[in-house]
Amino acid sequence: MAFAVTTAAGMATAIGGIIAFFSRKQSAGFLSAMLGFSAGVMIYVSMIEIFPQALEALTSDHGDRMGTWATVLGFFGGIGLIGFIDKVVPAEMNPHEITNATTGIDAKQRARLMRMGLLTAAAIAIHNFPEGFATFLSTANDPEIGIPIAIAIGIHNIPEGIAVSVPIFYATGSRRKAFWLTAGSGLAEPLGALVGYLVLTAFVSDTLMGLSLAAVAGIMIFISLDELLPSAEEFGQHHVAIYSMVAGMAVMALSLLLMM
Repeated sequence: MAFAVTTAAGMATAIGGIIAFFSRKQSAGFLSAMLGFSAGVMIYVSMIEIFPQALEALTSDHGDRMGTWATVLGFFGGIGLIGFIDKVVPAEMNPHEITNATTGIDAKQRARLMRMGLLTAAAIAIHNFPEGFATFLSTANDPEIGIPIAIAIGIHNIPEGIAVSVPIFYATGSRRKAFWLTAGSGLAEPLGALVGYLVLTAFVSDTLMGLSLAAVAGIMIFISLDELLPSAEEFGQHHVAIYSMVAGMAVMALSLLLMM
């Protein structure tokens, strides 16, 4: 039952993937709004949820001073890692594999959107992995506590799914690809439960979890500021991007409040 509950929470990410189906025709304005919304989701969840969790884990193991230093170093280590990947991964992907693009979005922009979606999917999958482990253990120990946690996590996984699906849909024109790649990032949650239960239980420590979470927060912030927000402005108006970002923060704030 605990594994089923964790899987359901993770697959709520796929509901966000369905958002890509709402637009019958690809629209630059809709793309801009969704990219801004995605940036708001990722910035808020990184700084309000993930970073404090990392800080709590590391200070519990190393004290306030060293734990805070470790959290900050982990955060900027994540930024350094994703910045390095950004330099290594070619900016141009094969335009022949990216079809059905929106009028006015050229092959270079589609390649950028595709890479943005894949990087976002990877960051969210990394975040979902320990989250799945935690949800599984909570439900296994006490379903009355674990199930409400899983429901709340599922709700806040929905806007994360939007962050993955929309750029991939606009890059490829394929709702199917957008949906399955989004669902794949959600599968990290039950995978985290399974691997955690079978392998990691004896090795997981507050230090390892804290450093991982700090790095994920840095990765998400970098993607938001380097990819999502600039692209939102590129495809639409400045205020559309900013208002959508604020809306994304508000939705994520509400989902976190429901977890309290």
